[in-house]
Amino acid sequence: MTQIFAHRGYSASFAENTLVAFLEAEKAGADGVELDVQLTKDGELVVIHDEKVDRTTSGNGLVKDFLFKDLRKLNANKKSTKKEPIPTLTEVFEWLTSNKLLCNIELKNAFFPYEGMEEKVIHLIRKFDLMDRIILSSFNHYSIVNCYRLAPEIETAPLFLEGIYMPWIYSQAIRAKGIHPRYSTMPDDVMINTLNNGIAVRPYTINKETDMHRLFKINCTAIITDDPIKALKLRKQYEKRP
Repeated sequence: MTQIFAHRGYSASFAENTLVAFLEAEKAGADGVELDVQLTKDGELVVIHDEKVDRTTSGNGLVKDFLFKDLRKLNANKKSTKKEPIPTLTEVFEWLTSNKLLCNIELKNAFFPYEGMEEKVIHLIRKFDLMDRIILSSFNHYSIVNCYRLAPEIETAPLFLEGIYMPWIYSQAIRAKGIHPRYSTMPDDVMINTLNNGIAVRPYTINKETDMHRLFKINCTAIITDDPIKALKLRKQYEKRP
């Protein structure tokens, strides 16, 4: 059965990459959450997507230029008067210990390398004993290989914007157990071949019903969506089939 990962939490209805968005994804019944990790100036792992804080918070500037105590003062819930802080990865892991959800961590190091981020993330995963529930992904495939070398017990999955030829061969070459492609760049036959070669396929970001139907029909490993409620309702149609 295709798993449903809430993209940056239940981001269709709640402020993305906030603890409330993750909690609401859990309440909705998602199988997992997807989130993004960066490093502050003083080395704290924080959960935020953009390299700049401008779009999602009340502040301006690059995440890497903020001290954590200053980043924490920002409101990550611009659409509401209710303030939501930018969470730390530690806080998210503390919450994960209270449930059985999977977690896809995207390392946001394709633009800024964030030296030492892989080691910090892996240390935290091991500290909370979450090795079997975490998938590490990145558009920076050198980082993915580094993660595998540091922690072969943790699943890795490269992210792709463009289509790739025989992605299962590439995945095997870099010891990745999964791929996270842009859904529109990977035809069904390529996805099926990848799945048949033992590589998990979790396309992003699936918000249209037609795209959900397409991926449920081929029994894709997972979909990454902003709206887990919509995805769960549609998936029920496939659960009832023999």
